[in-house]
Amino acid sequence: MTDALSLLKARRSPNLPDMKEPGPSDAELQTLLTVAARVPDHGKLVPWRMIVLPKSRRAEMEKTVVECFRKEHPQATPDQIEKERARFVGSPLIIAVVSRAGEHAKIPEWEQILSAGAVCMNLVTVAHALGYGANWLTGWLAYDQSCNDLLGVGPTERVAGIIHIGTAGAVREDRDRPKLADIVTTL
Repeated sequence: MTDALSLLKARRSPNLPDMKEPGPSDAELQTLLTVAARVPDHGKLVPWRMIVLPKSRRAEMEKTVVECFRKEHPQATPDQIEKERARFVGSPLIIAVVSRAGEHAKIPEWEQILSAGAVCMNLVTVAHALGYGANWLTGWLAYDQSCNDLLGVGPTERVAGIIHIGTAGAVREDRDRPKLADIVTTL
């Protein structure tokens, strides 16, 4: 296995259409979920949960997602509709991370939300460590109540990320990264 620093320096998000089979095995899925849950969680509230979207259910989900998209975007072109149709069917594995952050006497809601973001990042990182590509998305459907209902996301929950995992078909060029001088201040 690649050492941790090299692994982190090399991580990139593949383009969604480039994600192919094979996806993680059942044992690797358990590793992904176990490592994803090892995040900072002030107060041990577990203010998040994960939803695994098996391929066997995605065809029916695709229809609802497309209906929701058409309703929200009545001027959508056939290409845009096809892109939304492909969103749920192409990736070998999809895991939705749901934030359950809420009011608490001692733990600020913001810290709970950040913990859900850490779950998303752990999923992306461990997928890379296992040799897969992973892409963390949200998009319109994370904010659409009909899509949230489809995923079983309750009215007090929010989708923190929809993580697509599979074998990256092409190595993506690294994007420009911020210069440390522009983002780091030393006091």
